[in-house]
Amino acid sequence: MRKTIALIAHDHKKDELVEWAEYNKHKLAQFELFATGTTGKRIEEKLKQKVVRLQSGPLGGDQQIGALITEGKIDILIFFWDPLQPMPHDPDVKALLRIAVVWNIPLACNHTTADFILTSSLLFEEQDRVSPRFDEYQKKQIDASTPGKGFRRGDPV
Repeated sequence: MRKTIALIAHDHKKDELVEWAEYNKHKLAQFELFATGTTGKRIEEKLKQKVVRLQSGPLGGDQQIGALITEGKIDILIFFWDPLQPMPHDPDVKALLRIAVVWNIPLACNHTTADFILTSSLLFEEQDRVSPRFDEYQKKQIDASTPGKGFRRGDPV
């Protein structure tokens, strides 16, 4: 089964991500690529490779990628974000980074880390991702739906 890589870049980082993708196009050809909005269009045109394009980040694309991560459909996240620029959808960005960490997928937020991931000897091996244990958390969610059990509105999650 081919691994999947999600590619995202903020406006001031799009050129850098597209250049990185072009430099690594032979390696990236071995993966199914997902990307948000304009980033996906630019990468698809530059690499001449199919990219599953989702919404633009501010329009929900970051959240779509996050949902795909929780469904086990994204194996690696390459997200060139710009820590020096304010973003109106900053909560979405933080949520996406949080989901990538919660679901224990490789995450690169810059060129150097992306290079390390793409040159890893583990990249093409079958990987049993160590997923977090959500048994207790999910049990709380189920118990909460039963009156008098679990936690109540206002209880910390």
